[in-house]
Amino acid sequence: MPTEKQAELQRLTDSREKNIPWKKWGPYLSERQWGTVREDYSADGDAWNYFSHDQARSRAYHWGEDGLGGISDDRQLLCFALALWNGRDPILKERSFGLTNSEGNHGEDVKEYYFYLDSTPTHSYMKYLYKYPQAAYPYGDLISVNRNRTRNDFEYELLDTGVFDENRYFDVFVEYAKNTPEDILIQISVINRGPEASSLCVLPTLWFRNTWSWWPEKAKPSLTEVPAKAGSAIAASHTELGERFLHCDKKIPLLFTENETNNQRLFGRANSSPYVKDGFNNCIVNGQKDAVNPEQEGTKAGALYQIKVDAGATATIRLRLNASSPDTAMDPFKQFEAIVQTRQREADEFYGTVIPPSVTEDEARVMRQALAGMLWTKQYFCFDVHKWLVEHQADPMTRQARKMRNSEWYHMVNEHVISMPDKWEYPWFAAWDLAFHSLALSAVDVDFAKDQLDLLLQEFFLHPSGQLPAYEWNFSDVNPPVHAWATIFLYRTEQALRGRGDLEFLKKCFAKLMLNFS
Repeated sequence: MPTEKQAELQRLTDSREKNIPWKKWGPYLSERQWGTVREDYSADGDAWNYFSHDQARSRAYHWGEDGLGGISDDRQLLCFALALWNGRDPILKERSFGLTNSEGNHGEDVKEYYFYLDSTPTHSYMKYLYKYPQAAYPYGDLISVNRNRTRNDFEYELLDTGVFDENRYFDVFVEYAKNTPEDILIQISVINRGPEASSLCVLPTLWFRNTWSWWPEKAKPSLTEVPAKAGSAIAASHTELGERFLHCDKKIPLLFTENETNNQRLFGRANSSPYVKDGFNNCIVNGQKDAVNPEQEGTKAGALYQIKVDAGATATIRLRLNASSPDTAMDPFKQFEAIVQTRQREADEFYGTVIPPSVTEDEARVMRQALAGMLWTKQYFCFDVHKWLVEHQADPMTRQARKMRNSEWYHMVNEHVISMPDKWEYPWFAAWDLAFHSLALSAVDVDFAKDQLDLLLQEFFLHPSGQLPAYEWNFSDVNPPVHAWATIFLYRTEQALRGRGDLEFLKKCFAKLMLNFS
């Protein structure tokens, strides 16, 4: 049994045995929702070009959300992530940029520098680093140079462009620490690595995934500014999620807009509201003050921190997301530092139970960060294939249906947190990869690993023929039969960790897997 000091092990136990929702909030936000099959409504199935990075700041997603170093609840109703502007970029930095399949000389490739530094399995503590240049981000240069290189040439990387010369960049660290399952402390530390003082706009952003446009029966949620005893505060109201509040550590301007498509910019059609998804970009970068709602309400809100950081110095921003109203709650930042330090210490203690004592200090750091990368790459995956096919006029249940990708998988309804191959290049599940992921994740969270293997065997994933879905681009593709191997391996792993394996889990999985061979 976990000792009193091993708090993360106790949280895992409580999550499993008492259904305490320690894993409800986590890094479930993708780094790229644009260019995915889910968002592709083209006639020819060209997902990359139908929904581009350039459109992403202006176009509301259908099936998920993305952001920098972000978190969400496990249904991705409410999202939080970072946005940045160095005063020189042509657009607000709200999401990761990369080359599409046709733009890169070696295929698709993210062109950012970010690092998953730490995470516990319940995400009670997480740490992320993003390196943001102080010069204008070279979007066009990266595309044009890579496009003109052959497969025999090296890739043209962000470092090659010179934007990091003389260390003129910011290290932006984001840390999350849970006081309780529904009380999340957020600390943003901005370090100026350059030789002179530099200014930065930091916009921690809270928004609702747009469900109301695609599912009209769902009520539209709201974000509003509310009075606070100290600092600024945003109230989030959702019929399913309930009430949440984002507390800011200073009295700063709050911006509000709607998570709605800017039809005027993209399609030349009138917008139903003057406040659209790219409102913050248009306000901050383009100086359009009327792009944000003066009534201080919407479905997307940002806290506008405008900071100047001396060379080598650090600026710190603190926020707290919980259900405590700011007009009645105690000072949300009174015990802030102590809670963060406690969760950091508990993360150290937890990994002390995971990492073998025989490894060197450097090997231990590599192992811990590798596991952090696995945990950070969990993502919320929403895809109702039948609804998607109907929206494409490709409902296989009708006579006139045209042939469409994944039309034989119309039974699939996915709304789960899943271990993904990658949060940018492959922001979707892949059955083959998932089998191997589960074994790696079992080193820190056997229960999540078991749930992942069992998930693809549920009726909303498994084809009636018994086939496992391969991956989003083509669910019918053939994968090596590694799921059965992973199941027995995981059974033996749990047996070694807990003294006995879960025989019911083993029997249940193999009963469904036998459909593949019947």
